[in-house]
Formats: sequence, structure tokens, C-alpha cells
Amino acid sequence: MEHRFFDFDDIAPAERYRLMANAVTPRPVAFVTTLSPEGVANAAPFSFFGLLSHDPATLAIGIEPRPDGRRKDTARNIIETGAFTVHIADAALAAQMDACGAPVEPEVDEIALAGLATVPGQAIPVPRLAVAPVAMECRLHSLVPLGPARDIVLGTIHGFFLRRDAITAAGHVDQDVLDIIGRVGGAAYATTRDRFRP
Repeated sequence: MEHRFFDFDDIAPAERYRLMANAVTPRPVAFVTTLSPEGVANAAPFSFFGLLSHDPATLAIGIEPRPDGRRKDTARNIIETGAFTVHIADAALAAQMDACGAPVEPEVDEIALAGLATVPGQAIPVPRLAVAPVAMECRLHSLVPLGPARDIVLGTIHGFFLRRDAITAAGHVDQDVLDIIGRVGGAAYATTRDRFRP
């Protein structure tokens, strides 16, 4: 089978992004809540995200800068407070999650803007989205700066929430109940309903 080679050292960042974001799919989405030092709540989705380890429980989020080059509120809040919660969205939460990706200023509370209810954090002082089926309360482990306002956040998971109806009698996670979504190309998402075993 023939392939076309793309030399990432010779093509523009926007072209690299287009290839990566449209070919590495579906990607889980980190729907992240943070709190600024001034107490303003923030929520934003990030699809450059993944689990790295269970011992210690560690995840990573790639956070790009704003279009004007400033650091995004999520990264700034994590750096300044050291705490954040990563939610995994289901299909029912997709529209509100997408709305929280709007480029608003730091003083705007995206959670209130999207009409999302929160509950206080348990292991950290960051609000948790009440309707999200999965939530992981994290503390900043380390930051990998990749350039001006472009960061990879490594977080240690200190608390894990799973909606009760998604836990089977045997104690397993019921994927059908969770109905998790992932990011595919452009503004499209996919569900995890279509599963198979090779």
C-alpha cells in the first residue's frame, strides 16, 4: 500500500495540526474546570489529551495559546493554583461542552454561560460539573512548555468520580450507560456506541 510522506520540519504548523487532528481520531476530550486565583470559574474542552499512567495516576493535556498569542485561562489557572478537574463528556453534554470552547475573556464564567450546574470539589477546591459522567480531580505535577503560551500540563489524579448508574452489579464500568464522545475531524464528534473485538 502506498503512502504520502509529510515532512513535519518543512510544513506550516497549521498544516501539521490539520493532519494530526483529522487523522488521530477519535480523541477523548478533557472538559476541564479550573478556578482563577480571583475565584472566577472556567471550563474549556481540549482534545489533545490522554491518560499516561495509573501508578501514579497521571494524565496530560496539550493546551494551545489563544489566537492572539496569550496563554489560555485554563493553563494560567492551573499554573497559578495547581488544581483542575478533568471531566469526560457524554453525548448529552456535547453542546454545552462545545459552547465552553468559545474564546471569551478571563472574567467570563463559561460554566454559568453554558448553564451548567456544579458541585464543590472534594480533593481540590475546583468546582465539578454535576452532570458529567466521569470526573478526575487533579493537581499539577509538572508543566512542559513548548513555546510562548503553549503548554503540556501533567496532572496527578487525586480523586475519581463515576456516575453510579454506570457501575454494574459486578463493579465494572458500563460503557453503554456512559455514552462517551470523542473528537474527530473539524467540529465533529463521535460516540463510543460502535464497538467490536478483533
